[in-house]
Amino acid sequence: MTASQHMIQANGLRFRVLADGPPDGELVLLLHGFPEGAESWTRQIDAIARSGALAVAPDMRGYGRSDAPSTVEDYRLDALVEDTAQIIKAFGRERAHVAGHDWGAMVAWYFAAAHPEMTYTLTVLSVGHPAALADAVTNDADQKKRSEYVRLFLMEGKAESVLADDDFRRLRGMFGGKLPNSVVDGYVRSLSRPGRLTAGLNYYRANLSREQWWAGLRANLNITTATVLVWGDQDPALGKQQAEKSADHVAADFRLEVLEGAGHWLQFERPAEVNRSLIQVLSK
Repeated sequence: MTASQHMIQANGLRFRVLADGPPDGELVLLLHGFPEGAESWTRQIDAIARSGALAVAPDMRGYGRSDAPSTVEDYRLDALVEDTAQIIKAFGRERAHVAGHDWGAMVAWYFAAAHPEMTYTLTVLSVGHPAALADAVTNDADQKKRSEYVRLFLMEGKAESVLADDDFRRLRGMFGGKLPNSVVDGYVRSLSRPGRLTAGLNYYRANLSREQWWAGLRANLNITTATVLVWGDQDPALGKQQAEKSADHVAADFRLEVLEGAGHWLQFERPAEVNRSLIQVLSK
C-alpha cells in the first residue's frame, strides 16, 4: 500500500496529511516530533493500513506543507491539542487511537488528558508523562544532563544559526545515522525554508521554562485512557526515570515497553516493534 497525500482544514490552518487504510476503519492519528514530519511514520502507516485501520499522519503546524503561524505563542500546547481534535473531526470522526513521538508524544499526552472522550487509546514513543519528565529533570542528574540541549533551543536566533550552519550539520547529526539519508535530506529541505526551523523550535519556546526546561511542564494531567509507552534504553535525550515513573500518572491500564539497544528514532530504528505495539492496541 502507498499512503496518499491530502490537504485538510483544521483549527483555522491548512494541514498536509499522509493517509492510508480503509475509510471506514478505526482512525489512528500519528503525531511526529522535532525536527521531522509526517514521513517519520511511513513504515507505521503501511502496517496500520494492512491491519484494517485508517492511519493518518499530519505535518504538525509549522512543518512540511502545513501552515506555519508566525508567533511563538502560536505553538502553545493548547493550540496543538486543538489542532489534534480538529484533525480527527476533519476525517468525520469523534474518536481516534492517538500516537505520538517526541513533541508529538507530548501533544498526545496533553490531548488524552483534555479529551479522554476522543481518545480510544494512547501510544507514546520516547517521551514519558509530562509530570514524570518534569520531576526527572528536577531530581535526576542524569535526566538534567540529557536535557542540556534545551538550553540552546530556547535561545532565539542562536539556535537557528548553530543548527543551520555548514548545511545543517548539527541538525543532521541529531539523527545519529539512524535514518536514511534521503529522509534526513527531506527534513533539511523543509526546515531550510524561511521561518520553518524557527517554527519547529517554537514548540520548545512556547511551552518550556527558560529556567526549568521540562520542569515548567509539571502539570496534573489525569490520564484515564489505556496507555502504552515505548522507550529505547539508549535514548540520549530521555532517560529511565521519566519512562518508569510515567505509570504513576496513568489511572488506567499502562504498559511500558523497553526496547533494549534502541535510541530515540524508534519508528526507523525498530519499526517492527513499534508497528506491533500500535497494532496490538487496535486488536484489544
